[in-house]
Amino acid sequence: MNVASLLEAARAKGIRIATAESCTGGMVAAALTDIPGSSDVVERGFVTYSNAAKMDLLGVMKATLDAHGAVSEEVAREMAEGALAHAPVQLAVSITGIAGPGGSEFKPEGRVCFGLAARGRPTQVETVEFGAIGRAQVRAAARDHALDLLVKALTRP
Repeated sequence: MNVASLLEAARAKGIRIATAESCTGGMVAAALTDIPGSSDVVERGFVTYSNAAKMDLLGVMKATLDAHGAVSEEVAREMAEGALAHAPVQLAVSITGIAGPGGSEFKPEGRVCFGLAARGRPTQVETVEFGAIGRAQVRAAARDHALDLLVKALTRP
């Protein structure tokens, strides 16, 4: 499904979307808003690159960041749920990861954690290891994966 079809599916269901992005820096929101007429579906995007922004704008807990680090499913969960709580939307997707270059033995380059929060449903989180494919490629792959998560959320019963 392309982005225009994603927006049409959301529109048909009366669903508004928010994004909470770290390593993608707003690429998901940009992909959604590249389509004319997206304003009736896309409510807002949070670019929370720093830990302070994650806490201030989305309510991510310092204890979660201290215990698990910014690149974790726990933080992705709190980011998605924070976007849902801080915006008049029914669906929110979050992304936090290590686009590179760099990383560590425990958190390698290309690791990206995603969250998907929807009103009335349990929040889903997952980690994808894109590998050390380069910063631009990791960011693009993360954007596309987040869009796919939105599509799946909009097409399941």
